Amino acid sequence: MRLLADENVPREAVLALRADGHDIFSASELSAGAPDETHVARAIAEDRVIITFDLDFGQIAATADPKPVAGVVLLRLVPQDPQEVTTILRTLFNRSDLGWRGHLSIVERGHLRQRPL
Repeated sequence: MRLLADENVPREAVLALRADGHDIFSASELSAGAPDETHVARAIAEDRVIITFDLDFGQIAATADPKPVAGVVLLRLVPQDPQEVTTILRTLFNRSDLGWRGHLSIVERGHLRQRPL
């Protein structure tokens, strides 16, 4: 899966998803401090699903022009530590029964909601 991790996603999680074979780019690697719109534009150009803790991304992504991003995974939890985020993301992205593309996916502890973008 092609993913873009927002700056607030722990590096440990990014590296673990890469190790699992996902094509993931971290916003903090090349464009730290850039506005959210810059990350959304990159996600659109590269057809990536965004992973973030930032509530603004759902709205920005849904209204992006000329087309919405591939999808947004919004993490709605206060993690205990980076390992918790890593475990949650690995578990979710390694499931074959979930579709991330074209959805706003809201992830809470023990709960996942999805709605079309």
